[in-house]
Amino acid sequence: MKLGMLTACLPGWDLGRIADFASGQGYERLEVAVWPGTGGRDFEAAHLPVATLTDEDVQATRELLDRTGLEISALAYYENNLHQDPARRNEVHTHLKHAVDAAQRLGVPYVGTFIGRDNTKSVRENMVEGDRVLPELLDYAGERGVRLIIENCVMEGWHPDGYPGNIAYSPELWEWVTGLGFGLNWDPSHLTWIGIDPVETILPFAEHIVHAQAKDLELFPEQRNRYGFFGKVDKGDDPWDMGWWRFRVPGRGVVDWPHVVDRLYEAGFDGTLSVEHEDPLWGGEDEKVLEGLRIAHRTLRPLIAVEGVRTPRCWES
Repeated sequence: MKLGMLTACLPGWDLGRIADFASGQGYERLEVAVWPGTGGRDFEAAHLPVATLTDEDVQATRELLDRTGLEISALAYYENNLHQDPARRNEVHTHLKHAVDAAQRLGVPYVGTFIGRDNTKSVRENMVEGDRVLPELLDYAGERGVRLIIENCVMEGWHPDGYPGNIAYSPELWEWVTGLGFGLNWDPSHLTWIGIDPVETILPFAEHIVHAQAKDLELFPEQRNRYGFFGKVDKGDDPWDMGWWRFRVPGRGVVDWPHVVDRLYEAGFDGTLSVEHEDPLWGGEDEKVLEGLRIAHRTLRPLIAVEGVRTPRCWES
């Protein structure tokens, strides 16, 4: 297992500057954000120009990795592949293919995305639509030696009433997702707030969890008693403000990281645990974001074995 970080939390930095920080901090891999631009929503970034990637870009990226000793674990483009607007859906699919092409050229094994959802249809109807349109994307990636991986983010802000906007939020749906051929980019934070014990989902899906994200969660049960599970009715200008929970960096929320990491080891996981920093307390200013990444590193680094050294169990039942 290697410790990495998703670059999307630093949208104003170039990849070289991020790599220097990550390497100096002790991270080993980067999950590189490759949206076509920034500003569509928080936590989007464009750290590689995958739609226009030149041979010079490829060479410069390889030299950067060689210089810093880092590897790229995955390219990240988390968008709605079942969007109800055909034109928008086509834009998403086209850029996802650009990401796959870039991953092939850079020797990156995975491209992360979402299933998404057509909000005019039920979950079951979306699954039927997914059966129709998603295999073409999987085939495109597979023909280029790249695997598409799906994060289990609920994406409740994509739905006007806070319902799941990404139909990959539960193990029941993972059976369908992995049956299509996607891998899982497993994230415990989303499971936690919807009432699923994240640790208990690891062994049943061990063969499909090929990448993992490290994000924590803080809960406010007294607020849930006011708003209910689906959150505030009036979210104002922030569709993601559920009112009774918020994301945190690892170590500042309720996720039991020693237990999580130990169970990943038990499952034979040898991929990347990638810090996804969306903590509002450690956001907004570059130095605060960096401190959040340092907190996450201090939390997780002692739990992950150094290459060549056999580390004893972090947790015993």
